[in-house]
Amino acid sequence: MEKAGPSSNRRGQRSRQEILDVAARVMSARGYAGTPMSVLVKETGLPRSAFYHHFESKAGLLSEVMARGARQFFDAMRAAHRNPPEGGTPRERLEWHLQKTGEVSVHHEDFLRLMLVLVMSNEAAEAANAMQTVMDVRTEGRDLMREMIHSAFSVEGDDRATAIADQLAHFGMAGFDGAFVSLQTRDGKPMSEFMSQLADAIATIGEALVRAQRPHETPAIR
Repeated sequence: MEKAGPSSNRRGQRSRQEILDVAARVMSARGYAGTPMSVLVKETGLPRSAFYHHFESKAGLLSEVMARGARQFFDAMRAAHRNPPEGGTPRERLEWHLQKTGEVSVHHEDFLRLMLVLVMSNEAAEAANAMQTVMDVRTEGRDLMREMIHSAFSVEGDDRATAIADQLAHFGMAGFDGAFVSLQTRDGKPMSEFMSQLADAIATIGEALVRAQRPHETPAIR
């Protein structure tokens, strides 16, 4: 029996990537339950056997879509947040971080849309690995938000910045989620505007927390 040659392997890898690309796009628009294998076969032009050659089931395909999407999303996030500016107010530092976050999210819209569909429905309960990836992404997202807030308030010292970040990380995530959902309505508001307003909100609350922690200190003049 002849072994598959390099060209065969390359074709196999291309078909696998094509299936993942199409599945991510179509599932993000139609949902997991609303995307039968027949639709994916039609969209890719590949035979059904190609799907089962690469993925043991539709649930397995979704798991791979989410795992790949998470890797790409957080790789892009880490790259975007390298070399933050030095100095500036907490508001200005938050603005920089959140604008970078917004830019990355717009370029990974299919992945984030599918993730929110899975979060808000129970349609992919059979895909345990995919749902675990969703939970892992949410946890890593909160950790990233915590890091951004900590960085913004680092001038207040590590302990105080950590306390503020711990208190506001969930709020920051809720604001980001709302901004992304609103973006899906295509109402004309750009992500950059939402991120600027979110930076205002987090900075205002964070500064209030700082004042509450040092009530006897004279407020800094800005």
